[in-house]
Amino acid sequence: MDSPRSLGGRGGNRVCVAGALALLVYALTTASPYGLRVLTVAGVYALATFGFQIVFGLGGALSLAQGAFFGLGAYVTGILGSRYGLGFEATFPLSLLVPVVVAAPVGLAVLRLESHYFALATLGIAQVLHLLAVNVPELTGGANGLAGVPGVVLFGWAVPRGLPMAALVWGLVALGGLAGWRLTRGRLGRSLTTLRDDPLAAATLGLDVGRLRLTAFAVSALFAGAAGALAVHTQRVVSPEVLEFPVMVSILTIAVVGGRGRMAGAVLGAVLLLHLPEWFRFLERGYLVVYGAALLLTVVLAPDGLTGLLDRAAVRLFGPRPRRLPDPREPPRPPTPAEGLTVAGLEKSFGGVRAVDGVSLALRPGGITGLIGPNGSGKTTVINLLSGLEQPDSGRVRLGGRDVTGAPADRLARAGLARSFQAAALPGGTSVLEAVAAARLALDPDAATAEAHALWALERLGVGELAGRSCDGLPAALRRRVELARSLVRRPAVLLLDEPAAGLTDGEKAELATLLRALAREGMAILLVEHDMGFLLPLAGRVVCLDRGRTLYDGPPDGVRRDPAVAAAYLGTVPPAERPA
Repeated sequence: MDSPRSLGGRGGNRVCVAGALALLVYALTTASPYGLRVLTVAGVYALATFGFQIVFGLGGALSLAQGAFFGLGAYVTGILGSRYGLGFEATFPLSLLVPVVVAAPVGLAVLRLESHYFALATLGIAQVLHLLAVNVPELTGGANGLAGVPGVVLFGWAVPRGLPMAALVWGLVALGGLAGWRLTRGRLGRSLTTLRDDPLAAATLGLDVGRLRLTAFAVSALFAGAAGALAVHTQRVVSPEVLEFPVMVSILTIAVVGGRGRMAGAVLGAVLLLHLPEWFRFLERGYLVVYGAALLLTVVLAPDGLTGLLDRAAVRLFGPRPRRLPDPREPPRPPTPAEGLTVAGLEKSFGGVRAVDGVSLALRPGGITGLIGPNGSGKTTVINLLSGLEQPDSGRVRLGGRDVTGAPADRLARAGLARSFQAAALPGGTSVLEAVAAARLALDPDAATAEAHALWALERLGVGELAGRSCDGLPAALRRRVELARSLVRRPAVLLLDEPAAGLTDGEKAELATLLRALAREGMAILLVEHDMGFLLPLAGRVVCLDRGRTLYDGPPDGVRRDPAVAAAYLGTVPPAERPA
């Protein structure tokens, strides 16, 4: 197990650097003019895939518009160069800008869609642009496209085809890859990874899911536009083929084969995809079968891509690469508000079913309120309403003295409210430290500071040794502790816990109870939903019992077991006063 002061790195990065050097040697010594052309096109596709790795690899949004933005960037360069004689220094920036300008309003319209609906909507963007390219010949050249696109002239020097053009493209690939890598390791990348697996959980951490997705969509368009411009300068012609579906399929294949979410994966995937047909060309008609089989084997044997395969190989060869962690640092404690969270007359219906019916409660600073009730009584719905994941039909909610009725989850989280889920929501493919630090990113843009605060939260929960472990495969009890650390690191004023003791041992429950009492003494208002009465009643200063969405009991914990209505609806026992003598 990794030390709590070190975190294993991705050893495959060293192998990728070695691969890049081998690529350079190949280009300088052995590549033919045709080989340099293939290498140049591979660089173009690597650049386009960088953007796709951000929107799809990190953000989880299967955007099939990457090919459309690639073609749009190509046509901007083609039209301005062929029709108006503008050079590379003028057309290249516009080829980056125009796709971003188009992506912004389109993203606002389609990013609200989920899953395959979003994919289909983005696929339609390419179809619209393809129709325009074919049917506006006076601008685009129609089905035949535009020829005579000028070559690259940079600072007065004409860049010829061959090695100079390959060097220019791969130089831009290096810059783009570095920029993309910094994005993946920074606030944007970590936030996108957090929302990829569970957007609702990301919103409750204070992340603006809509804005993050739109940013990723726009960044992906920028990379695609740059690649499209370079493609035109490489071929000196632009036609509707750059907007056809095979371009998108190639980008998707490169990302999957190379490794989802990895900039190095885009490079390796592009080089492999573009060179495999050339390596197997000697098989004549049979090369397509071998080509397809090679890609299939890569996906089957390395589901996390070539970079994942190289990571594992590098760890076996060189061992894990340790990275020193920052010293744990306690996050600043906000002033305790005069008011916690108050709810009056909360109502919510789903169809014809009233899930919450006139619920009122008050969470005071420094107090622990228990919320109990039979399954289906509305407990989780109440937490969803209080945390902004559901909007109430009526009623008022006040947080820290301010009316926040109907406020979205990210706004409530930034205002000082945190919650947990029955099933701990942790992002896959990240370390425990990164998962907890991501919960702090809405408050601390600096990743190093967020990690220092995250390590403090983990150590306070007694799981600091988990910092270097992957979230994947953690036992349920440890996942709950890590999720609680994600709440604790934000130092919320109000904490909503949905069955935090489920699956814990008696010793772990005792530790959790001690922590919750300490948080309450610090001024935190806590709502505790729990079925274990032996755990909840000694903790809670007040207990609310729901049944069929209505408040059945609201009072001190010692009165719960004696209340006839609670006993009949939830505890399944008859109060002592009603038992026959």
